[in-house]
Amino acid sequence: METKEKGNRREPVELDERKLKILQAIIKNYLETGEPVGSRTISKFTDLNLSSATIRNEMSDLEELGYIVQPHTSAGRIPSDKGYRLYVDTMMQSRMQEVEQMWDALNDKADKMETLLQQVAKLLAVNTNYATLVTGPQYRSRKVKFIQLTDVDETQLLAVIVLEGNIVKNKMLPLAAGLAKEDILKLNIVLNTYLTGLDMSEINLSVIAKLKEQSDGLGNVITELLDAIAQAISEEEDIPIYTSGATNILKYPELSDHHVASDLLYELEEKKSLTGLLNNENSEEHGIQVYIGQETSVESMKDCSVVTATYEIEEGIYGRIGIVGPKRMDYEKVVGTLQTLKTQLDDIFKKNKE
Repeated sequence: METKEKGNRREPVELDERKLKILQAIIKNYLETGEPVGSRTISKFTDLNLSSATIRNEMSDLEELGYIVQPHTSAGRIPSDKGYRLYVDTMMQSRMQEVEQMWDALNDKADKMETLLQQVAKLLAVNTNYATLVTGPQYRSRKVKFIQLTDVDETQLLAVIVLEGNIVKNKMLPLAAGLAKEDILKLNIVLNTYLTGLDMSEINLSVIAKLKEQSDGLGNVITELLDAIAQAISEEEDIPIYTSGATNILKYPELSDHHVASDLLYELEEKKSLTGLLNNENSEEHGIQVYIGQETSVESMKDCSVVTATYEIEEGIYGRIGIVGPKRMDYEKVVGTLQTLKTQLDDIFKKNKE
């Protein structure tokens, strides 16, 4: 809330939604062009359907309140530090509320998802009499959703990077020299303006040039931040794997040898090598894939056959299902069971979205 002179009194003046939208449009346009912004330009960027005259009046109020300034005699305005501050505070508040809501929904969804996938693994083990594996969801594409920079001290900057799929990465960046609050403010604006919605393949030389151009001498920090974002996007996630029916392998004489069974049970219990097996690129391409004996990547499963399938929660979010048994497994039954399960999971996830 601001104050405005009236006689000898100072009365509060609210920055209403219309003024806020006009201020946001001025800042976004100025970030894009670097040129002072006029009322005609703003009329094209807002959804308020206001005349240029009305926008000029609102801009005059914003200038009087100190949110924008007129750099020279032209009609155009540029944001002041105060305008930038309000823009970032409003954006940050909105984004942090979104992140908090995301975490609440995500935690609830994660609990339900874990229970569902554990039940899937158990159901498969009972129906097939083999050992079963199910991974939690993974993300094919990791686009930048939100970035927040906070100074820890004069030598460190904390970057909180939220990626598509609500993956949160925290990166600590060393600083050769401390950054002023205004510099961190500008970096937050520039990064979220130009990087939101992009993955690494889309952060090209043109985007980097715009970032450095708008960062006013902070190009070295931009370079460090882009390295941190690239690392966050490329880092492998710890994907949970749910197993069931491990002792089913003891029912088959060829797998019940002490050493063979011991190695298999250990692998199914520890799960260290299972991620690579379930994430074989062919299984995503073909949907259902069969690995026989030496074709498997896990040494302890060289005497087994492994059948994998891909389930998809929604576009870009998927997981794997695997069934491990003897080479003489009932392939027709296993493949049919996986096809049926994929269809059932698709229906469940579709209903959850609705």
